[in-house]
Amino acid sequence: MLSINKKNKGIDLWGGVECTINRIGNTYMDQLKLSGYYTRKGDLNEFAKLGITALRYPILWETYQPHKYTKVDFGELATDLFKLKQNNIEPIAGLLHHGSGPEFTDLLDENFPLLFAEYAAEVASAFPYLKYYTPVNEPLTTAKFSGLYGHWYPHHKTEISFLKILFNQLKGTVLAMQEIRKVNPDAKLIQTEDLAKVFSTQQMKYQADFENIRRWLTYDILTGKLTRNHPLFYYIIESGINVTDINFFQENPCMPDILGANYYVTSERYLDENVHKYFDDKDEKIDSGEYVDVEAVRIYNNEKTGLKLRLNELWLRYRIPVAVTELHMNCHREEQLRWFHDAWNDCKELKNEGVDIKGLTAWALLGSYGWDKLLTDKNHKYETGVFDITSGKLRETCITRLLRKLSQGQSYEHPLLETPGWWKRSSRFINSNFSDTDICNSDKLIFIISKRGVLGSMFAKHCDDRAINYLPLGRNDFDICDTEQMNNMIRLYKPWAIINCAGYVNIDLAETEITNCLNLNTRGIIKLADICQKNNIKLVTFSSDMVFNGEKGNYSEEDQTDPVNIYGMSKVLAENFVMLHNPNALIIRTSSFFSPYDQHNFLSIALDEISEGRKFTAEDGITISPTYVPHLVDKTLDLLTDDENGVVHLTNKGSISWYEFACTAAKQAGLKTEYISKLDSNMKNKKVRRPANSSMTSIKGDFMPTLEEAITDYLKMYLPTLTINKEILENKY
Repeated sequence: MLSINKKNKGIDLWGGVECTINRIGNTYMDQLKLSGYYTRKGDLNEFAKLGITALRYPILWETYQPHKYTKVDFGELATDLFKLKQNNIEPIAGLLHHGSGPEFTDLLDENFPLLFAEYAAEVASAFPYLKYYTPVNEPLTTAKFSGLYGHWYPHHKTEISFLKILFNQLKGTVLAMQEIRKVNPDAKLIQTEDLAKVFSTQQMKYQADFENIRRWLTYDILTGKLTRNHPLFYYIIESGINVTDINFFQENPCMPDILGANYYVTSERYLDENVHKYFDDKDEKIDSGEYVDVEAVRIYNNEKTGLKLRLNELWLRYRIPVAVTELHMNCHREEQLRWFHDAWNDCKELKNEGVDIKGLTAWALLGSYGWDKLLTDKNHKYETGVFDITSGKLRETCITRLLRKLSQGQSYEHPLLETPGWWKRSSRFINSNFSDTDICNSDKLIFIISKRGVLGSMFAKHCDDRAINYLPLGRNDFDICDTEQMNNMIRLYKPWAIINCAGYVNIDLAETEITNCLNLNTRGIIKLADICQKNNIKLVTFSSDMVFNGEKGNYSEEDQTDPVNIYGMSKVLAENFVMLHNPNALIIRTSSFFSPYDQHNFLSIALDEISEGRKFTAEDGITISPTYVPHLVDKTLDLLTDDENGVVHLTNKGSISWYEFACTAAKQAGLKTEYISKLDSNMKNKKVRRPANSSMTSIKGDFMPTLEEAITDYLKMYLPTLTINKEILENKY
């Protein structure tokens, strides 16, 4: 049971599923539908394995009463709630989550509070044993986004709309709790809100001061602090709210039992009137307002930020038990790991200092969609949570293992936890010249083999960017065919992981240089895998689309290998041995590389030729899944951090012929495609056979961006390096 009324020496681990149903115009977006939660069975059992004691559980109004005159149908909800009870998980029922209600009402409807309370009564009657409720999640934040900023329905941008929406939601909360307590007098209110704080330059201090009072309105109103002595009382009256609306909360007190703090790295803001410090002179955003509003953690000043400070502020202001009810970060996996680990330690310290903190919530157990665009874009970009669900199933991450350890009162060790998160590193500051080289001082490092190659050098670059300690090694330092040399280096540096980017790459020459190819691609990998297994070192190595015969295309990890050339055979032999003798190794199968830092790949050569008006010929009979090296490296590092193993396909989503690849990139670059000619491929007459269609996909996860996104990212970096003949440009450019 949730330890709300007893002195709990530890911190309870709670969980939450991102469940927003928000409205843009007449379109509703349902996070649970996007995540597949409604149709996938077994999620609750996986949540239970984390060791959570409470789950913020959505019983959302829009889901169960979409139309006014339809009977509320809770379907299989009782079964899910019973599963939670079986697993000793206390549900915290959420009824409205950044929503505007069903189609028959909205946040400005004067009947909204009563209609909402009627729905709450239905929930309580159906499930009288439910004890903990969050009727409305983040009322203040929702009011801002819907009534002040215009992002969400009803898309207003006025003070009075903001305040009416806020008061409507809070009145609905009070009336809902009254109805719920008619059924269950012991029902408890856990009221959530963004744990915000605003900092500023001296000139913008007036606005920051105002925001730092307004941030408390949800709690001030519910706790009866909104009286004539409140700093914002007359602002609220002058904006158009009636005194009777304010008095309602004095006459109907609804003190929260727990204050739920939702905390993100974006919760703390900084206001600056010096707009040109943040945008280029030609940037249209300069005219968008009188000042910029950025993450406070990005600004170099003397102000202190962080969860611990904000929670302590909340506790000292109200002296009501607190809990962190949302904690999530959209970033690289090691940063997600550090973010939660830091928060857990902050909460433990506060608990020891006397703050009555009840729990810390691992939010977005299934990840979330569209928050990079504040839910306003129809293309809902996914960000991984505690689990990665892009395969349609729940894939464990390092966060999953962290939570299990913490819930059992154990410490969790990971080599990347020794480095501070980016929000603590000096490189985080906007317009700063600081680097993280001084931060990356952990003695736990990664070997990157083949430091001068395209792949190895990109790993080094991204490890620098992500503050991952590494040692780049060439063949003279670490020859994978020399067992003694490898053992000596491992004894000296004790790496926790080895990323092997070495190998024989010339497919044509491999047919005649068979021994050399097998030494580098097979025998060397076998030796390295064996050494890693004996020394408990994580191995990441790379394979190729050449392991397939090309008759099928769209190959997944479960498809049978059947190489048609020596190079492909060398990769298959290596894969089979590594998986047999070192099953914890991670083998990344990938395809033809392209990178803005490599002038010798197909796409760079093609654009170089076309941009100067020279003809370029490309095959049209071979289909591939091109792979953008920066995307490949980032996702590989994420999978390494997760301790993923086995064979995983990593290519950008999509399949294309070489000819189409060149044409697509040229079009996106604004170049004429008439300089590209098509070469039909006759595989039977080719000297060295290649699979006709080696395109790949993954059943283990939707890890990589689309090919279109990859080409866009590539062109942003590579186009500025080209000298383009103006006659080659399309007229529209």
